[in-house]
Amino acid sequence: MSLDQELLNRSSLHPDALRLLPLGGLGEIGLNMMALECRGEILLVDCGLMFPEAYMFGIDLVIPDVSVLTERIGDICALVLTHGHEDHIGAVPYLLKKLGNPPIYGTSLTLGLLQGKLEEHGLTSTARLQRVRPGQEVSLGSAFRVEFYRAAHSIVDGVGLAIRTPAGLVVHTGDFKLDQTPVDGEPTDLPRLAAYGQEGVLLLLADSTNVEKEGYTLSERVVGEAFANILPRCTGQVVLATFSSNIHRLQQAADAAIACGRKILVNGRSMVANIAIARQLGYMRIPDDALIDLRTMRELPRDQVAILTTGSQGEPLSALSRIALDDHKQIQLQAGDSVILSSKFIPGNEKAITDMINHLYRRGAEVYYETTSEVHVSGHASQEELKLVLSLVKPRFFVPVHGEYRHLVRHARLAQQMGIPAEATVVLENGFPLVVSANGLTREERVETGRVFIDGKGVGDVGAMELRDRRHLANHGVAVVVLALHQATGEIVYGPEIFTRGFVPEEESQELLAQARQAVRDLLGEHSRESVSDWEEIRVQVRKTLQRFFNRHLQRRPLILPMILEL
Repeated sequence: MSLDQELLNRSSLHPDALRLLPLGGLGEIGLNMMALECRGEILLVDCGLMFPEAYMFGIDLVIPDVSVLTERIGDICALVLTHGHEDHIGAVPYLLKKLGNPPIYGTSLTLGLLQGKLEEHGLTSTARLQRVRPGQEVSLGSAFRVEFYRAAHSIVDGVGLAIRTPAGLVVHTGDFKLDQTPVDGEPTDLPRLAAYGQEGVLLLLADSTNVEKEGYTLSERVVGEAFANILPRCTGQVVLATFSSNIHRLQQAADAAIACGRKILVNGRSMVANIAIARQLGYMRIPDDALIDLRTMRELPRDQVAILTTGSQGEPLSALSRIALDDHKQIQLQAGDSVILSSKFIPGNEKAITDMINHLYRRGAEVYYETTSEVHVSGHASQEELKLVLSLVKPRFFVPVHGEYRHLVRHARLAQQMGIPAEATVVLENGFPLVVSANGLTREERVETGRVFIDGKGVGDVGAMELRDRRHLANHGVAVVVLALHQATGEIVYGPEIFTRGFVPEEESQELLAQARQAVRDLLGEHSRESVSDWEEIRVQVRKTLQRFFNRHLQRRPLILPMILEL
């Protein structure tokens, strides 16, 4: 029996056991997706994406590979969403049909943000969205009862999950922190976590993102206080960049701007859309007369304008990057203006962000960012908060989720320090199923999971081979060899001509390219004396000959593309 067949075989799982299959989010940041299987039914938790890493040239987005579920889509009873961040809901429009269009459960803002994405993909008429509220419990299929409890995070309306199954109670924290003074007055529901602990928790799945940080994560109100201190000191135009989903932060920024007598311009497609959804649902309160458009902005003194925009990660095409390069058609910076980057420097983006900050300073602006001001706090629990959750929930088994491998390992060690035996803490990676029951834990062999790349309108048509070629092109350039050969004799009818891009300047390397052409002629001279039967072999030999030639003369390895015409 193959590994995939083993997973898909319903009879391979005991009726009172639960199988976990992480499809994304374990061993990486983003791409969060977990499948839980019990009594032949599958419950999915989150369906997120991740943004491309540096080596993924040309890729727009990355989503989980769910092909292992292809033969089981009829058994998927529901998709449950913990909150509205892209790394938890962003893959839904791309995977909804592949998952059999299951009902989707989430809170009001989470589904509101998702609905906007579904509209872009023409899926609103078929998607089955089910709104829930914290404290509500729903039955999903015959094997799962899910209670949603309040979880404070860097987005409004986040929840954790208490999943009751025939195997036992599973608590999934989602992304969270224990903010005791949240902006909306809705802290993580510690009494419910304690109640679950009293009830008896078989398994805890807990957010590991911030496990390396000691102590407690600062309250989101700290950022609001920083805004309230900074904005009154700003003498020119203020530009504040943050993630468009951080509704609490945007509300605090708007409050600070209004208190200083500033009007607010909302800039950036996702920022405009998310603020509109949040206002419509009552999660943001900005008076209509406090909002302005670009034309009104140009008529106001600069010290009466605050701009909320996207682009805090230095994305090349974002509004803030274009403003920093003085390449934005409507928004320009002048000496005396201020820019606030209210977000974390996401690993991998540091160079792009610091380059953008340098350009902002070149425009004469004063820049406030994470390392110089308290304009950002994390939305994830630090060590002491993680310890408190472990002590309240008192799980029999523990699996850390949401984080790179080092985060998972450190979280497992933290759990062991809290008294959970080493054999009861499991560090999983994507694709490794774990069976949990009252009798213990059983690891199963790995099944096929991975990543699917989205490039433009193409979903999954770019794979590892194409990325390898793109990396090769980026690092070494390309040399295209064009020639025509006589079909019968193999004699050269035209060429060879060699065209290069990103490799050597052709006008300055004519002598070298002439030698390369001669190397190809010498190779083909040998073939012309033989019967030509394998044209693909000739292409391979031309490629190898030029690879050896350029490596010997330049120690460079361009991508060689032979284009041979048969006449």
